[in-house]
Amino acid sequence: MSQEVKTGKILSPSTPWTARGVPGIQTPDEQQSLKAIFTEPTIECPECHALVTRTAMSFNAYVCPQCDEHLRMKARERLTWFFDQVQNELGQEFSAKDPLKFVDSKPYPERMTEAQNKTGETEALVVMQGLLKNMPVIACAFEFDFMGGSMGTVVGDRFVQAAERAIQQKQPLICFAASGGARMQEGMLSLMQMARTSAAIQRMKEAGLPYIVVLTHPVYGGVTASLAMLGDVHIAEPKAMIGFAGKRVIEQTVREKLEEPFQRAEYLLDHGVVDQIVHRHALRDTVYRILAKLMNLP
Repeated sequence: MSQEVKTGKILSPSTPWTARGVPGIQTPDEQQSLKAIFTEPTIECPECHALVTRTAMSFNAYVCPQCDEHLRMKARERLTWFFDQVQNELGQEFSAKDPLKFVDSKPYPERMTEAQNKTGETEALVVMQGLLKNMPVIACAFEFDFMGGSMGTVVGDRFVQAAERAIQQKQPLICFAASGGARMQEGMLSLMQMARTSAAIQRMKEAGLPYIVVLTHPVYGGVTASLAMLGDVHIAEPKAMIGFAGKRVIEQTVREKLEEPFQRAEYLLDHGVVDQIVHRHALRDTVYRILAKLMNLP
């Protein structure tokens, strides 16, 4: 229908009255469309800048339907999407303390409260136990919006508890890593989590249980130097940034310009750091097939 007809303008004396329309009145379908346009929250794709409704993006696992860009997923959304059925959540009894009384521009407890209010999570790691295609598994995911997914003592506590539960119940462990590294507000206590998590992973290996790491965007620092690079299989999402030091830090150190795709998942795949790059829509099936093979399931 033309704009003239929608606004009720008469195009010519011969225009039938049924095609003239009534000014200011929309059909029910038009009203619903306008309502959806103006009230449904949208997400802008950082790659192609397409505006996609939050509902459509959620149903598409936060993969842009226009350009296939993988957007960041919330930790809780990722785990509920990954599991067919969530049985219970682990580690909620752990809470962060302030042993160093650390203050930068804000006291550490104040930063924690802000992060909790922003994300709705109590810490940067969410751990759940459930079923993946009827296979019992334990999975944990980093919430990057919680202080950059930084690893503090509670993150270490929750990861170690997840590994110990996996050993106790003879279940595999999957970790969705997304972090900026160790949490400076906890100093040496944060760095100690690298050793704690590495020891827990070693106990899983000795028990003959699979530990699979899914590297999402981005993974850096102490998390990369410990639990994110100790998996039996390393899977990366497309174009994820993965490294220890940041790209700009390395450029300043070597005094060279590092071109794309340096530190991207594709670059690391070519250099043998990750085993495969998997599209998010195929991730559940891929992880299940790997676990079924490693667990000697029929």
